[in-house]
Amino acid sequence: MTERRASAIGALLVALGPISLALYTPAMPTLVTVFATDMSTVKLTMTFYFIGFTFAQLVCGPLSDAYGRRPVVLWFLAGYLVGSFMAFSATTIEFLLVGRLVQGIGASCGIAISRAIIRDQYTGDKGAGIMNLIGMMLAAGPAFAPVIGSIALELAGWASIFGFMVAYGAIVLTAIVLLVPETNRHRDSALINPRRLARSYRFLLGQPLFLVPALILGLTIGGFYTLATILPFVLIDQVGLRPLQFGIGMLMQTGCFFLGGLATRLLLKRFPSDKIAGFGSLLNLMSGLALFAGYLYVAPSYLSVMVPVGGFAFGTALMLPSMTVRGLHPFPKIAGAASAMMGFVQIGVGLVGSAMAAVVFDDAQTAVTMIITGMTVLTALIYWSGKVLLPKDTPVLDVP
Repeated sequence: MTERRASAIGALLVALGPISLALYTPAMPTLVTVFATDMSTVKLTMTFYFIGFTFAQLVCGPLSDAYGRRPVVLWFLAGYLVGSFMAFSATTIEFLLVGRLVQGIGASCGIAISRAIIRDQYTGDKGAGIMNLIGMMLAAGPAFAPVIGSIALELAGWASIFGFMVAYGAIVLTAIVLLVPETNRHRDSALINPRRLARSYRFLLGQPLFLVPALILGLTIGGFYTLATILPFVLIDQVGLRPLQFGIGMLMQTGCFFLGGLATRLLLKRFPSDKIAGFGSLLNLMSGLALFAGYLYVAPSYLSVMVPVGGFAFGTALMLPSMTVRGLHPFPKIAGAASAMMGFVQIGVGLVGSAMAAVVFDDAQTAVTMIITGMTVLTALIYWSGKVLLPKDTPVLDVP
């Protein structure tokens, strides 16, 4: 595929997970009344989605190594459509929970396979450029998803949000059928053998060349998933925004992510991607410390929360292309498994962050401050430790 087509398809696939998350968040308080339940149960709809989304990647990626990217994407997208329709037609909270689980399983192909498709065709700074362009295009979806979700909620009710997801899934499925050829030149059905699969994952988890970028992506992208579950309760319940105001207000986060992607694209013309990532890690750290300072000294407001969150998003956009390429480059024969494990770490961190927010902290603002600040500090420590300890030129490794 051309760089432009690969970027567009990659963005459509990667956006599947975040859109399914961000589009839905404005409706969470409403669902408490609709299904005559409590907020803890409604939060489980997010947890079920995360569980399906997280663990299905570990199967989805290796399946694409064994049988090809295209057929696996088509099957998982079909599952996403089934789950979305189940959620759309749900009449009880239990049925909605099952629908969200199935939807999460189907959406897992977005992160797991899209990056493997890019790795099949591009590496180095050119691969980083495509990953950056995917990030810029990806920002448009989550940026407007809360706004669309809020408008749909007010005009047509909560079910229309899941109707939109059905439509989006159908569009992505059609694009794959018409525009995406098979890109995996190393298909090997033996890779899906349980012992071989376990060996591949053990190999990845034992390689610092994989672990360092995977953990950095987990603590940054995973931070976004954590924010998606906490920010509605900070900005709606504590700051006092209406759902539509919340949806519009979230444009600061995704707008900053888009601007960070644009800045990365311009900087890649003059600097290597790894140097840009270093600046991103410092900006992330400063944003986390600013969030903590605001929590200590300023009454909660939209700006005291969202300005540091915007800085976190900008810094993440600077780091994303370099870390993705560095984590996948050494493993061309198991790119699907590497991408899947990378996605598992990202969503797993988001799941842990969301669970901590629900279990450890009683106050939403305290949760978002402590968790995001901690993530930015760990990101900086891991990045600069890896900078010192890992080789500058990433080698290609053979899987034992």
